Amino acid sequence: MNIRKLDETIEDGVVGAMIDLHHLSVEQLAELGVSQIAYVRQVMTNQGPAVGVFAANGAPLAVAASDDLARAAIVQNDMAPVSVH
Repeated sequence: MNIRKLDETIEDGVVGAMIDLHHLSVEQLAELGVSQIAYVRQVMTNQGPAVGVFAANGAPLAVAASDDLARAAIVQNDMAPVSVH
């Protein structure tokens, strides 16, 4: 990913970095937030309606019986849940 180093140094001597959003490729943009954000939406399974859990890039992660269970699974995996309308 295109990362620009900052001039500041934090106390332990590690240089901070931030993503330069103006120079992301399509591939890099698709992967942005993949390990931090998951969204939920209604899906149809062989057993009927359910709630699907998807990574930020759209990759399916899980299926749950309810919205509450889907969001709990996301939080348990240290991700932030968001809704898609």
